[in-house]
Amino acid sequence: MRLLLPLPKDRPARRWSMLLGGLALYGLSSGLIIQAGLGVDPWDVLHQGLARTLGGQVGTWAILASVAVLLLWLPLRARYGVGTLANAVLIGLGINATMWLVPAPHNLALKALMLVVAILLNAFATGLYIGAGFGPGPRDGLTTAIAARGHSIRLVRTVIEVTVLAVGWLLGGSVGIGTVLYAISIGPLTHITIPRLRPREAVAEAR
Repeated sequence: MRLLLPLPKDRPARRWSMLLGGLALYGLSSGLIIQAGLGVDPWDVLHQGLARTLGGQVGTWAILASVAVLLLWLPLRARYGVGTLANAVLIGLGINATMWLVPAPHNLALKALMLVVAILLNAFATGLYIGAGFGPGPRDGLTTAIAARGHSIRLVRTVIEVTVLAVGWLLGGSVGIGTVLYAISIGPLTHITIPRLRPREAVAEAR
């Protein structure tokens, strides 16, 4: 079985710009959510919990977790995209860079503003890198690969995210209003950004 998905052939410059820009912005937005200090998304609860318990940087644990998730793709016979592999590394590096460069605010209003802006930026970034058409992220790909065996995508995603959230919380990751706001808003937001940012050729191919 071939491990890599074929590269899209149309508009390569635009697609690569979308991929790399989207991943950079996703890492930035994730780092801002963490720095806001009001609770983080389920996977970053796990990454943060691992960093607090075992040491190291949150973004580094995001990379290690991505590698572990990608290994789970193998028995499921799922194929990696170039974007999948780039996602596994670049987002974690972006998180580390953002947490190093951007100080955590102390004012509650600034924390709330940073959180909201970061979630909106996260949705925009998701639309960019998925719209590039270079393959899903490691975690989304795991969800769809399991669901392809006859399970509901919503159920699989819920089970995975509740599991990593619980483990991360037990390890000391931050669960708060930011976690709830992210969970209820990211789906509707990406439902808008993904189709709008996808190149027209990609929309035609999907049909």
